[in-house]
Amino acid sequence: MKIALGCDHGGYALKQEVIRYLDGRGMEWEDFGCFDEASCDYPDFGRKAAEAVAAGECDRGIVICTTGIGISIVANKVEKIRCALCADTVSARLTREHNDANMLAMGAGIVGKNLALGIVEAFLDTPFSGEEKHVRRIGKITAMEQKP
Repeated sequence: MKIALGCDHGGYALKQEVIRYLDGRGMEWEDFGCFDEASCDYPDFGRKAAEAVAAGECDRGIVICTTGIGISIVANKVEKIRCALCADTVSARLTREHNDANMLAMGAGIVGKNLALGIVEAFLDTPFSGEEKHVRRIGKITAMEQKP
């Protein structure tokens, strides 16, 4: 599984922790920026990560800003992306089981390192349930993306 990563300056330090975690698990990842703590704009990096997931270049994505809100909005503007902002492990597990979310957003100013890594683990290790009701609901979400 290859993971797309993106952040702004507010999420940079936490992204570095996520990279160490992924390396420790032997997981492949691609970093779409930012690459330091200089002030920058989250739409630039959240979009690049989301586009890589949407194009199938990466299997899932993790994006981080200070609150996780802005970067999750950006990711969800990309067709085929279902990005969930999670601040706990239960939400991370359920968004995979129920929504087949392909991207995770977190707020570095909201969750600490240990909780964040637990959220990442739940997101990466939980499969989609495949239950008919969830498939039906995801189909309705996908249909909303279709342009008339």
